[in-house]
Amino acid sequence: MPGQVPRPRSPFRRIRWTARLRLTLLYGALFLLSGAALLAITYFLVASGGKPRVFFLGSGMEGGPPLDSEAMRHAMRKDADRQREATLDQLLVQSGVALALMSAVSVVLGWLTAGRVLRPVRTMTEKARRISERNLHERLAVTGPADELKDLGDTFDSLLARLDSAFDAQKRFVANASHELRTPLTLQRALIEVALSNPAADARSLRTVCERVLAAGEQQERLIEALLTLARSQRGLERRRPTDLAPVVADALRTAPSDGVRIEQSLAPAWTPGEPRLVERLVTNLVDNALRHNDGGADAWVRVRTGTEGGRPVLRVVNSGPVIPADRVETLFQPFRREVSRAGGPDGLGLGLSIVEAVATAHGAELTAVPGPAGGLDITVAFRALPRTRVPTPGPAPSRSARRRPPAR
Repeated sequence: MPGQVPRPRSPFRRIRWTARLRLTLLYGALFLLSGAALLAITYFLVASGGKPRVFFLGSGMEGGPPLDSEAMRHAMRKDADRQREATLDQLLVQSGVALALMSAVSVVLGWLTAGRVLRPVRTMTEKARRISERNLHERLAVTGPADELKDLGDTFDSLLARLDSAFDAQKRFVANASHELRTPLTLQRALIEVALSNPAADARSLRTVCERVLAAGEQQERLIEALLTLARSQRGLERRRPTDLAPVVADALRTAPSDGVRIEQSLAPAWTPGEPRLVERLVTNLVDNALRHNDGGADAWVRVRTGTEGGRPVLRVVNSGPVIPADRVETLFQPFRREVSRAGGPDGLGLGLSIVEAVATAHGAELTAVPGPAGGLDITVAFRALPRTRVPTPGPAPSRSARRRPPAR
C-alpha cells in the first residue's frame, strides 16, 4: 500500500540453517548449559560452606595496654567476611570468563565435529545429484564403519539397483510392446496394398483380404486388452471384495478348450479379498497356460485344486508336459516370453504368466512356480485370507475327475 513503511527483514532469514549449523549450535548450547549448571553448583557449595572461625592467642603485646577481646573478634570477623565475599566474587567472575571462553571453544569444536560426522552425507548428496535415469548403474558406495550413515548409503544403493532393474524392464517392455503392436499393423497394411495393387482382384479375393485384416485386428485388440490388464494389475487395487476361488476356477474349466487333456479338479471354498475380474483373469491364464503347453501325449493331464493351507486360500495348477529346467522357470513370467505349444509352434501373446504375476502382486499373494517332477509346471498362488467375520456361508463345492471331450468346431 502507498505510504506503508516496509518492515525490515530479519538478518536471521539470510542464514542457511544447515544440519551442520544446527548441530554446532546444539553442541554449544549443551556445553553452555552444562557449564552454567556446574558453575552454579560449585558456587552454591562454596557459599554454603559456613563462615570462617576466628581464634585468639594471648591478651596483647608485652608492656602494652590490654586488648578488648570482643572488639577484636568483631573486627576480625568482619575482615574475614569481606575476604570471603571477595573470594566468592572473584570465583564467580573467573569461572564466568572461563565458561565463556570454553563455550566459544566448544562452538568451534562442535563445528569441526559436525562437519566430520556429516562428511559422508555430503558425499552421498554430491553423488546422488549426478545420478539420473541415464546412469542408474552408478552407486554411492559409502565406505567407513558399519554405522547408521553407511546403512543409509547401502539402502540408497539397493533402491538404485531396484530402479535400474525396473527401468531396464520398462525399456524392454516398451520395445517389445511396440514391436508386437506394429506387427499386426504392418501385416494389415501389406494385405491392403497387395489387394489394391492387383487390378484383377474380384469380390472373393477382396473378401479374403478383409477377413485376414479383421483377424489381424482381433489379435491386436487382444494384445491391447492384455496390456491394459497388465497395466491395471501393476497399478494396484482400488477396492477389494470377498471372492471365492472355487466357482471362478469351475467357470474357467468349463469354458476352457481341453482338446482331450484329462482335467482333475478338487475345488474347496477359498475366500480372499480381491478384485473379481482380475482374479478371473489370473485363473483363466493359469488354466489356459496349463492346457496350451501340455504335450503329455495320450496321458496329458491338468490338476487344479483350491482350498486353504495354513489359514490362507490357495490355488494350485499342475500340468504334465516337457521338462523345464529350474533356471528357466523365472523367465517364463517375463512379458512377451513365448514357449512352444502343443500345436508345435509359439502360441499366445506372451503375456499370460506376466499378467498372473502382476495380479498376484496386486493382491499381495505369494506366487510359487517349480518344475513338475515328470515335466510341466507346478504353480501355487497363496492369497490373503479373508476375515472370518466376512466369509459368506459356503455352498457345495464341485469336485470331479474326467476326460474332457474336445469342443465342437
